[in-house]
Parts: sequence; structure tokens; C-alpha cells
Amino acid sequence: MTSQENRRITDLGTLKAIAHPLRMRLYRNLFVARTATASQLAEQVDEAVSLVSYHLRKLAEHGLIEEAEAQSSDGRERWWRPTSYGVTIRDEDIRSSPELAAAGDAVGRTVNEQRAELHRRFLDERLTWSDAWRSASISSEWLPRLTAAELAALNKELDAVCEKYDRIARAAEAAGDTEGRENVAVHLHGFPYRP
Repeated sequence: MTSQENRRITDLGTLKAIAHPLRMRLYRNLFVARTATASQLAEQVDEAVSLVSYHLRKLAEHGLIEEAEAQSSDGRERWWRPTSYGVTIRDEDIRSSPELAAAGDAVGRTVNEQRAELHRRFLDERLTWSDAWRSASISSEWLPRLTAAELAALNKELDAVCEKYDRIARAAEAAGDTEGRENVAVHLHGFPYRP
């Protein structure tokens, strides 16, 4: 059963597994779908089913996904689901080892590239969305001067707000309320910089 908590990744093997760009896309698509087969995911990422199956098995080896109950009567299909609500990589878990830090950075770069691609695709397709969706979409930048503790507190509050709305949406979907719902990406970055 999928855990309602985030999975905290602390080992090198799992970091390397999720850092792979195709595996990250598969994990994200599986997270959105809740359950899916290799064939369904292969269609979404435009890759061969055999390649997708291989990468799904690698994600499963590291406990990031697991087999799910079949959603159809075709016994040949293997269904997958995430093992947790999401994944978390914390600096304090990887900073003691150069290998862990490098793998954590690789995950961060993969995630950032894929997030940027999602946003680029929205910008390219923006006019295909309704006025309501275009008006509801956000793109903003804030440049406050904070302490590290204030940034950590801000992060905690923003996470809580996003999790609240995600859980509301999941409960509504479970109750059959899918009218007007779309997948929504919310990307937040908060980091220090020097001009």
C-alpha cells in the first residue's frame, strides 16, 4: 500500500536510480496516474515498452515503486504504483559524502530540467487552455532578504499549503469528483544567491 508520507532518500543507489532522466519521468507520470502499466507509461514517454519495463524494475529494486493490484482482467499486465506520497532528499543526509552530494545534485538537476520543460510546454500551449485556466496559472518571483531559519520556515509553510490542496483534490477524486480537474504543476525554488 502506498505510504501517505514522503520517502526520505539517503542512500547512493536510490539517488542514482532516481537521477536517471527517464526514471524520473516515469516516477512523475506514475505519481500522477496513481497506478499504471509499463505499456501506458511507455506511450506517455514515447519509449519502447521493454525499456520502460526495465526502468520500472530498477525503480522497484530501490523501493520507489511497487506492484499494484491489477486494474483490468488482462493477467499479463503488470500494474505499478509509487510506494510513498513523494520523495525527499535533504542536504543533511547527503553532505557528509562527496558521492552522495554529487548524486543528490544530479537528482536536483534532472528535476529542475524536467520542471523547466513542463513550464515551457505550458507556455507553448497556453492559448489552448481556457480563459479560466490561463487566469488561474501563476508565475511569480519574490526576492526577499531572509535568514536561513526564515527560509526554512517559509519552505515548511509552503509545503503544508501545497500538501493541503493535493490531499483535498485526492479525496475529491476518490469520491468521484473529477469534473474540471486537471494535472497542475506547482514549482517553488527558494535558495540564496548573490547578485
